[in-house]
Amino acid sequence: MAPIQYIVEGGHRLSGSIEPSGNKNSALPIIAAALLTEHPVTLENVPRIRDTETLVELIRSVGASAEWTARNTLHIHAKSIRAADLDPELCVRIRASILLAGPLLARCGEVMLPPPGGDVIGRRRLDTHVLALEQLGAKVIATDRLEFRAARLAGADVFLDEPSVTATENALVAAVAADGVTYLRNAASEPHVQDLANFLVALGAKIEGIGTNTMIIHGPATLGGTTYRIQPDHIEVGSLIGLAAVTRSQLRITRAGVEHLRSIRMGFERLGIVCRVEGDDLIVPSNQTLKIQDDFGGHVPKLEDQPWPAFPADLMSIAIVTATQCEGVILMFEKMFESRMFFVDKLIAMGARIVLCDPHRAIIAGPSRLRGASMISPDIRAGMAMLLAAVCAEGTSTINNADQIERGYERIDERLNALGAKIKRVPERKG
Repeated sequence: MAPIQYIVEGGHRLSGSIEPSGNKNSALPIIAAALLTEHPVTLENVPRIRDTETLVELIRSVGASAEWTARNTLHIHAKSIRAADLDPELCVRIRASILLAGPLLARCGEVMLPPPGGDVIGRRRLDTHVLALEQLGAKVIATDRLEFRAARLAGADVFLDEPSVTATENALVAAVAADGVTYLRNAASEPHVQDLANFLVALGAKIEGIGTNTMIIHGPATLGGTTYRIQPDHIEVGSLIGLAAVTRSQLRITRAGVEHLRSIRMGFERLGIVCRVEGDDLIVPSNQTLKIQDDFGGHVPKLEDQPWPAFPADLMSIAIVTATQCEGVILMFEKMFESRMFFVDKLIAMGARIVLCDPHRAIIAGPSRLRGASMISPDIRAGMAMLLAAVCAEGTSTINNADQIERGYERIDERLNALGAKIKRVPERKG
């Protein structure tokens, strides 16, 4: 596959309405969890991006049928599946391949997983997955791959050593098939974890405490089929808020899932960006102050990520670029991944005033006039942040390795061009 490049002509105002895609981080565990039931499942509002396409290939490789019946509608039927050796090349493309551990263990009693791939944003532990599945009765052997085996899964009182999203999802899926009651403590509670839990309930699972850090799962569930709509991607909504702010544009984000936007809106309000809610639409007005709000007493404010419901780690890159266009000084503290900040050198080359204190903290002083530059996208979120910088910069920017952006944002060039952006994709998209 030819590498993808975005050539961006900056400095254009945007206007209009845009609907966020379905949440990729919901779609991936839900596609994997569809293997739990032998009945047909129809998923609507599935983002058609490289990561979902790769996972669809993986579930087909174990015997499930999976067909796109419309652009964003996926029909899955896992009538009979086998614990086949998963394709290492497919697994290395996406970290979400780890999400197959829970459902394949439940259906087949074993699964062999090559090392999962994904973004290069620092070390991402697999220990929590192993510990959780071991507590539910699995035996795990780690060689050049991970082997999970369980003659039967049994409910347990499981305490996760960190509130890992994907480990919570694996444990949740396995617990639905386990004999007895499982208490899942220190669980992640992000919107996509809630989406997975609600999907499992739609299949017939009995789960208490959805949206909290303790879930109680009554297993084993008798599962049927369902039609389920993936909820909107709150990270894409946050990216679009930043985009509207840095281009000083008014945008209406339709069907935005506003109930999950409280911490995101609060984070952007610290940068002087206030949004308005109309029903389930979010309006970002063009007349923002873009003035960073000092802490009480005039102290330098801090924006930091934390587990949900606090400000999400996946929006730190977007917030950094947005802060370069705001008046004032702010400390950005990225606690969760030690390599996510390393794209700021590209912003500094464009004219941003940023001091990178260490792998986790950066001080941004704004506003700065950004100039077009040539960049390489290291991961999905930094790539999208670079696209924001390019769209608001003077002159033309080139973003290489834009494949990374398209792993998380569906047809983002086309959708932003419809609002007035000038993004040329090389090579041009077919169909």
